[in-house]
Amino acid sequence: MIKEIVTDIEFLQQPCEAATADDASVAQDLFDTMQSMDGQCACLAANQIGERKAIVAYEENGQLYAIFNPAIKQGFIPYKTREGCFSLPVDSEVRRFKRAIITYEVLKDGQLVPRQRKFADWTAEIIQHGIDHCNGVLV
Repeated sequence: MIKEIVTDIEFLQQPCEAATADDASVAQDLFDTMQSMDGQCACLAANQIGERKAIVAYEENGQLYAIFNPAIKQGFIPYKTREGCFSLPVDSEVRRFKRAIITYEVLKDGQLVPRQRKFADWTAEIIQHGIDHCNGVLV
């Protein structure tokens, strides 16, 4: 289901709860909402659509992915950049890592399965943005 983007700062600043396999519909709502934005959205966190669950959806090479309970395990090559956010009216300067090892879970056969992957460049940046949202950090 397509959801409205949340702009309530107090809501967005609250850390998300751990997601479970029962939250699969939230991931689908993230996909539906992203697809409705005509290619303008590379990443959304569940709290941006009103669900306080630690789920991030992102686009990579034309494919949408959902990661549950993501966390930055290790970051490499820090840099500063300006990022926009659909939940905020202005861009922010943030510190990101060019490469980051992310731990997360994926939904497979109705169960959450742990994964770890090294992300780089743009994909690393957008996932770090999504993780900030899950932690209640606005940028």
